[in-house]
This record gives sequence, structure tokens and C-alpha cells, in this order.
Amino acid sequence: MFDILVVEDDINTQKLMCAVLKRGGYNACTANDGLEALDKMETQRFDLIVLDLMMPRLDGYELCHQLRDVGENIPILMVTANQDTENKHKGFLSGTDDYMTKPFDEQEMLFRIKALLRRARITSEHKVVMGETTADYNTLAVSWKDEQLALPKKEFQLLFKLMSYPDMIFTRNQLMDEIWGLETETDEHTLNVHINRLRDKFRDNPDFEIVTVRGLGYKIVRRV
Repeated sequence: MFDILVVEDDINTQKLMCAVLKRGGYNACTANDGLEALDKMETQRFDLIVLDLMMPRLDGYELCHQLRDVGENIPILMVTANQDTENKHKGFLSGTDDYMTKPFDEQEMLFRIKALLRRARITSEHKVVMGETTADYNTLAVSWKDEQLALPKKEFQLLFKLMSYPDMIFTRNQLMDEIWGLETETDEHTLNVHINRLRDKFRDNPDFEIVTVRGLGYKIVRRV
């Protein structure tokens, strides 16, 4: 079971968040401000932080800055009543992973937390699993059932990206920028060649297929 630290100075909001988290199957611990959160993190390991912004002593921005400055990569979900775009940008610049505004939708918060925890697991393990298929970044190999296939680096990076976010559409530009870099002279033809090679290699894979979304880009979907 995951342990989540709720850093919130409003007691009623704090209680509501804890109730929602417990209904979602998580353990919830609380801190009333950033300093108290740091104290608790010295003695207890947490899997994720739900973080308010405006708090006494040490606010959410500064707590986030301090954690990132020392290399702490714990996922952080900021939740605040402030809906200004400028404050949202400030939150992401301070190192948060996601951002919600109050009043928050309880189910949406659980969805966002689940997504953040999944991404954190992928990052720490360097593996992504879909059904019986596992893509291992350490070996650049994909295995399923009794088969294992090592891929060229670019092909693996492309597949790993798509597998990490099933059903999410990535534009061609997004994929080219992330896999080949912003400064590359790679064009869409190169991307298409890599996609077609992956389709050929995983045509018989039972767990996923790569789908073209006309006019947009590509996504991976689970096979029914």
C-alpha cells in the first residue's frame, strides 16, 4: 500500500483529502505546513505528496524547491485555490509534477495520483509492463511469454515512450523532439520508418498494437 503525505494547513480540507485517499486504498499522513512535512520526511518514507501552496512558515513553492534542490524525486501533486496561470507556471517551475485547483473533484484527484505513482514506478524501475509484455530500459529489450527481442536504441525509446502512456496520442513533432532532439534534422519519414519497423516486429504481440491517429500522430492501445 502506498503512503501519501498531505501537506495542508486547512483542517477541513486536510480531513477531506485523507478520507478520499483512504477510500482510494492509500495510507494518508498529514502535515500542517512545509516545515512539519520536512520533519516527517526525515523519519518516514512517502510515495507521493499532495501539497497546498499557501501555508504559514514554509509554503508549497518553497517546500517543492527545497526537495528538488537536494535531489528528492518524490512525485508532488499541488492542490490550490489559486487558479491563475502565472501561479500554475510557478508551481511547475518549482518542481511539481501535477497541479489541481480547489474545489477539487475527488475522483480526478485519485486518477492523477494513480498516474503519478505509475510514472514514478516506471522511472525508478526503468521498466514498463503491459499485460505479459515487459520493456526493460536497462537492456533495451522487450519480452513476452517465451520471446525476447533486443531493439536498436531509437526504436526502443520510441516504443517505451508509447507504452508508458497507453491510449495517449503523441504528435509526430512530440515524438521526434523527444527521441531525436530539438536540434535534429530528422523528418517525419524517419519516424514513420521506425514506427513501421516496430509494427513489423510486434505484429503478433498479444498485448498491444501501435495505432495511427490520422492527422495527429500515434498511440499504443491494448489488444482486447
